[in-house]
Amino acid sequence: MDILKNVTERLRGEINEANFEGANIVLYTQNENFFKNGESKIKEIVNEIKKRVELRADQKILRPQEEVEKKIREIVPADAEITDIIFDFHRSIVVIEAKKPGLVIGKQGSILDDVRRETLWTPQVQRSPAIKSKITENIREVLYANNNQRRKFLNEIGQKIYSEWNPDKKDGWIRITFMGSAREVGRSCLLLQTPDSKILLDCGINVAGQGADKFPVFDIPEFDISRLNAVIVSHGHLDHVGLIPYLYKMGYTGPVYMTTPTRDIAALISLDFIGVAYKQAVTPLFSSSDIKEMVKHSICLNFNEVTDVTPDVRLTFYNSGHCLGSSLVHLNVGNGAHNLLYTGDYKYGKSRLLDPAVTTFPRVETVITEATYGAKENVLPPRAQSEEQLLAPIKRTIERGGKVLIPELGLGRAQETMLVLEDAIRTGKLQKIPIYIDGMIWDINAIHTAYPDFLSANVRTQVFQDNNPFLSDLFSRVGSPHERKQVIEGGPCVVLATSGMLVGGASVEYFRHFASNPKNSLVFVCYQGAGSLGRQVQEGLKETKMIVDGAEDRVEINFEVTTVEGFTSHAGRNEIIGFFNNMRPKPKRIIVNHGEISKCLDLSSALYKLHKVETNVPRGLETLRLR
Repeated sequence: MDILKNVTERLRGEINEANFEGANIVLYTQNENFFKNGESKIKEIVNEIKKRVELRADQKILRPQEEVEKKIREIVPADAEITDIIFDFHRSIVVIEAKKPGLVIGKQGSILDDVRRETLWTPQVQRSPAIKSKITENIREVLYANNNQRRKFLNEIGQKIYSEWNPDKKDGWIRITFMGSAREVGRSCLLLQTPDSKILLDCGINVAGQGADKFPVFDIPEFDISRLNAVIVSHGHLDHVGLIPYLYKMGYTGPVYMTTPTRDIAALISLDFIGVAYKQAVTPLFSSSDIKEMVKHSICLNFNEVTDVTPDVRLTFYNSGHCLGSSLVHLNVGNGAHNLLYTGDYKYGKSRLLDPAVTTFPRVETVITEATYGAKENVLPPRAQSEEQLLAPIKRTIERGGKVLIPELGLGRAQETMLVLEDAIRTGKLQKIPIYIDGMIWDINAIHTAYPDFLSANVRTQVFQDNNPFLSDLFSRVGSPHERKQVIEGGPCVVLATSGMLVGGASVEYFRHFASNPKNSLVFVCYQGAGSLGRQVQEGLKETKMIVDGAEDRVEINFEVTTVEGFTSHAGRNEIIGFFNNMRPKPKRIIVNHGEISKCLDLSSALYKLHKVETNVPRGLETLRLR
């Protein structure tokens, strides 16, 4: 590659190997003195080529692993509580996992510098989950099990990016095709095309859909998986990430870009998706080996970190406020020719769990916004009022000796509900009652504790002060059918269980047992997709039939049903309007998707009148030219 040749010629005699890690350049040296003192020369090159360049020691001069582990434990204060040390030999990286990563880093990175100089390994730090997480452990095992393969993959990505890289090229068309999520909620999947790139934005499932309507439409001339350059994932909900493993099953071998929490959550919910399929006696769409391929091919970015994904597209993630690790996807196309912001799902309002979505960007010409709650009537109540609306039916139900079922999206809403309930009991607004957590919520809680930097300032502070609200003794995990039976047969309680739309999962089991008793209640706190059992119950369904052990079971719905809309992790109508009012710079075009038809059209009309910019509400399979 010309760019590698340029760098290595500048450092002739000091560098023995140069590789790509995605869009980044990694230089390996056998010169110990240059490794320790060559940073100034590296900075000169970075300032010139405007790319991230990292200097590492060649494998031949690395200190032995046993010696390095001993040295790390000498250098790092015991108070950091190291839980694991992982060696990525082929990339000369040592990963230090600790309960208090700040103490591993040291003041202005001083301790890491000491580790680097003393061992010649390049140290990286990650936080130990406060709740033991099998999925996080398995992901790290997959990433480091065959790290030579990972190194080759990352180098291939860089070669593809830079083979046609031309910083002066600005001409060319840009088109976007809606393979899902147009005038509907679910199966988000957009194909961005330029003369040099084919990029998929999300690839999800319509959880409440039937037949072909459940999945994006792949059978179109524009989509050729063998020519797909990259996949970018906004966040870890099934309707945005559910079919990513299937892409690898179909033969995709390229990268998938997301934040680190999104990677862990995507793997977890994909495994759960397989489990639910087996419980429903349906053949799963993909296997655990396809999920492993997704993890192996993942390239994770932090918020505000810029990277090239193809020769003419540069990606930056910004906080979207929707769920842990969720991102607004900003794409700089054609070296500044056009800037696209794909919001995925976002929340532009205060919540306990997350900070609101970002509204300031370097440049934006086109925005693709969600419209889940985009209609005039979707004005969300104040936050305090919503919390009261949640607590009121719980108080009523407990007073009459009943049980409360709250069907939850495992990611985001469940954690928000837990924070509200924990605070209400701690401050005396709600009596102390058993709160049971069922489904994959507990595992997702564990992932939250591993990545507190992505949480709101308040929760982050609590975690850092060893006052982690997710570890409260108010919450009990339900981990087996026997424990679930005890909850069902036991006394008054609150149950948080997945899935949020009563489509598969533990929540359906509780629904079947709780629904006929008028003392019990059901509280909806998240969106109920059209066609889902949750939506039908919300709209007044009084009886349903369920298959239990191969036999049909008739379920009467007699319990109290309450919907609390203010808890949604989506932006309500006023929040969407506020997002665009405060957005800097102002876009020239707004495209509305991810909402029911009437809501998309209503929001589009309102944004046009307010901002006098072009607005579009594309239909499924419609292609729009952005430039």
